[in-house]
Amino acid sequence: MISAARFLALVFFGWACIALPLAAQEAKHSTAAPHAPVETTPPNPLPPASTTSHVLKLGDRTIDFTAKAGAIRLSDANTGAPVADIAYVAFLKNGEDPAKRPITFAFNGGPGAGSAWLDLGALGPWRLPLEDGKLPPSAPPLPVPNAETWLDFTDLVFIDAPETGYSRTLNKDAAKNFRSVEGDINALAVVIRKWLTENHRLESPKFIAGESYGGFRAPKLARRLTDAEGVGVNGIIMISPVLDFGWFNGTNNPLIFATRLPSLTAAARDLTGLDARAKLADVEAYAAGPYIVDLLRGEADAAALARVSDKVAGFTGLDPALVRKLGGRIDAATFERERDRAEGRVASAYDALVTGFDPHPHAARSTYADPVLDSLKVPLTSAMSDLAANELKWFVDARYEILNESVSENWDWGHGNAEALSDLKEDLALDPHFRVLVAHGATDLVTPYFASKLLLDQIAPMGDKNRVRLVVYGGGHMLYARDQSRAALRDDARKLIQDK
Repeated sequence: MISAARFLALVFFGWACIALPLAAQEAKHSTAAPHAPVETTPPNPLPPASTTSHVLKLGDRTIDFTAKAGAIRLSDANTGAPVADIAYVAFLKNGEDPAKRPITFAFNGGPGAGSAWLDLGALGPWRLPLEDGKLPPSAPPLPVPNAETWLDFTDLVFIDAPETGYSRTLNKDAAKNFRSVEGDINALAVVIRKWLTENHRLESPKFIAGESYGGFRAPKLARRLTDAEGVGVNGIIMISPVLDFGWFNGTNNPLIFATRLPSLTAAARDLTGLDARAKLADVEAYAAGPYIVDLLRGEADAAALARVSDKVAGFTGLDPALVRKLGGRIDAATFERERDRAEGRVASAYDALVTGFDPHPHAARSTYADPVLDSLKVPLTSAMSDLAANELKWFVDARYEILNESVSENWDWGHGNAEALSDLKEDLALDPHFRVLVAHGATDLVTPYFASKLLLDQIAPMGDKNRVRLVVYGGGHMLYARDQSRAALRDDARKLIQDK
């Protein structure tokens, strides 16, 4: 995850970069539980790994599990020089056959986001309780047992990409290479392969879960693991992903407005339940048909402008005069500020149903913190730091990088269009058992669900049509912030992983 403004600016670039070669040296870990402060500023390594035992008591069940917190060392394949220590937290249910027990590797996005978002937001054994999708920065960072944890049906390994969470690069050349689409994928694939080898889990059914840019990573990681690391992946779960950045590229692309309109309408209709998409059939039909046709007629067609302005004003609830002035082409920033401008409030790009105060309500333009993203960063950072040090006994004398904006600002997208749909098609074509779940929140304006819907429709039939599922819940980008959606995501993930 990144700030909405930076995300919408960064998505307009292509990709390609050559990563440093990485050696398959085994990382050396211990089961020590260090408490004394340790200097971890690069080039010094992270502390030795820590292994702890836990019992999670939930209302209807108890889960005994082992937690491992540590780092995987990446080295230059040519020289053997260390290039990065990649931090991870693993939760492994006790009493299971490792060869049959599924294991899921989870990543967040950004690029530049640490894995605490998914760990403490949805999947892990503990969860930071949220208030209607947000949490004030001053709120106590007190996780509670997570009744919706995925640990019931899969072991979990949360991985912090280079320069996020507690991960760190150990030389400048490595940092530059990791800050690229290809370099990032190559490094994380090596981390997965090394973790599986070191922990004797190569026989386990393997899955990848990723949020936002982490969802973009998922099909690329599955392909890279198969092509270069000798590791097969059974399926992927993509949460609020971008499948093709080109669909968000530039104001001259009418598809941008068509793919966003259903999410704007969901917010205007205050849709929060699990049946949100069922209540958007009318706007989906309009957005995929008459709206695109009229947008393609161009701004010189007065009749088309009048038609789209009237329809879009009706769907979004915005002032018809404003919509006509904009020619029926509503960008996310306009909707966020104008929807509740009379009350001096702004909506979040990450969930347009969540609003906060506008610090400059009477100014023509305003800068403001996102009511969801920026409110959650502090409590998640504190909660993850406390969890690592006190529950997992892995003390790192450094700040947990929940959202390293330096990474996103300096990301090398290379040349061409950054897209993962081609990788997804290759994954499906190669393995007839490969399964995919794509999950979105209806009121997410950062990665609107309708973009994924239209792109997934471009995948040719390959056997069972249920191998690829799109689900849309109430909520936004961090859809798991809402209780019903978090529970539904868990149920759908269980079905995919257990192949039901």
